[in-house]
Amino acid sequence: MDKAARKTAIADYKKREAIAGIYAVRCSLSGRVWVGRTMDLEKVQTRLWFGLRTAGNQHPAMQADWTTYGEESFSFEALEPIEAEELAYVRDAILKERLDHWRSKLGAGVV
Repeated sequence: MDKAARKTAIADYKKREAIAGIYAVRCSLSGRVWVGRTMDLEKVQTRLWFGLRTAGNQHPAMQADWTTYGEESFSFEALEPIEAEELAYVRDAILKERLDHWRSKLGAGVV
């Protein structure tokens, strides 16, 4: 990739609109499910897996399952994208309400 194409690709990436939403992380061997909310559904799995691989995850039960069962037993699922909102407090309220809904529906912990 030449320098101009690289600059264009970087600029396009920075212009993309992040999609907020609710997601689930599942461990198939333990049966545990964790639900979280994020401002960017496309990036959150990379962040979570990095934390788990480096033993820097903030959730002890998730880290314990990762250490015990390994990466191959984990899956990531985007449960519900949230429509873009101009006002941050409206978006945050919607995310909180939907997080509570999915936690209750799946009987899950919070990421």
